[in-house]
Amino acid sequence: MPTTVAQALASLGEPGARCIAGGQSLGAMMNADLVDPKVLVSLRCIDELRTIETKPSGTVRIGAMTTYSTIAGMSATSGSMALIVQAIPCIAHPQIRNQGTVGGSICHADPAGDLPTLVTCIDAALRIAHVGGQREVLARDFFHGYFETALRPGELLLSIDVPPAPVGVRAHYEKFMLTHGDFAAASVAVLIGWDSRVCSFARVAVGACGPAPVCSVEVNDLLVRSTLDDETLHHASTLLLASCDPPDDFRGSRDFRMKLIPRLLRRAVLKAKASAEQSSA
Repeated sequence: MPTTVAQALASLGEPGARCIAGGQSLGAMMNADLVDPKVLVSLRCIDELRTIETKPSGTVRIGAMTTYSTIAGMSATSGSMALIVQAIPCIAHPQIRNQGTVGGSICHADPAGDLPTLVTCIDAALRIAHVGGQREVLARDFFHGYFETALRPGELLLSIDVPPAPVGVRAHYEKFMLTHGDFAAASVAVLIGWDSRVCSFARVAVGACGPAPVCSVEVNDLLVRSTLDDETLHHASTLLLASCDPPDDFRGSRDFRMKLIPRLLRRAVLKAKASAEQSSA
C-alpha cells in the first residue's frame, strides 16, 4: 500500500490500475460489474492527501483524500469555502460522509453528485500529479461528460484549491432530491455579493442537468450590477435552460428538471442575497 504520492504514481503505471479513495462509488460500481480494475491503488495511507492549508493569498488547499465529515467540521460563514461547508449535510448520510472523500467524488464525475457542481461554481483549481510533475486544471474545464474528466491515465488528483471570494460574498446551495441523502434531481449553487443596492459579484452552477455541471459567464455577468429582480432572474433562467440537457431517469423527467431549474435558481440567489445584504448593513 503506497504511503507517498510517488509510490502511488508508480503503481498507477501498471496496466488496468485504478485509484481507490473512500470507495463509496467505486465499490458500488465494482459490485454491479460496471468496472473491473486489474489493480487497485489505495490512497488511504498517503498523509499528504489529507492536509488542509490556507495559503497567504487566502486560497484554501484541500487534500483530495479529505472526507466530507472533515469539511463539515470547518468554520466558514462566507465565500467559497462556506458554499462547500454548508452543502455537506445534504450529501448522502453520516456513514458515507465519514468515508467518502472530496477528491473521490470529483474524479468520479457523476453530474448528479454535489462536489462537481460546487467546485465549478467557486471556480476551484484542481492540482494533478503525474510522473513528470504537476499541472492545474480549473474545475470548469475538468468535467468532460458523464463520468469523464481531464485526468489522464496514470494521473492522480492531489488537491482542490478553493479561491477566496470578495469580502461579503455569501453562498447558497439548493438541491432537489427525492429522498434525504439521495443524489440530486437538480441542484443550483450560487455565490452572491451585494453593495447595498445592486449585485456586486455572482457565480452560478447547475448540477444534474447535463453531462457535466453547467455554468455560464453570460449569466454571471447578467446578475452583476442588477438588483436581482424578477425580470433579471427570469432572463438568467432562460440562459441557463438553453445550456442544460437533463436526462430522463427515475429521479425525474427532462421536462420536470427544466421546470426545477428556474425555481432553484431564484431560491438560491435570493437566499444568498438576503445573507449578503445583512453582512453589508
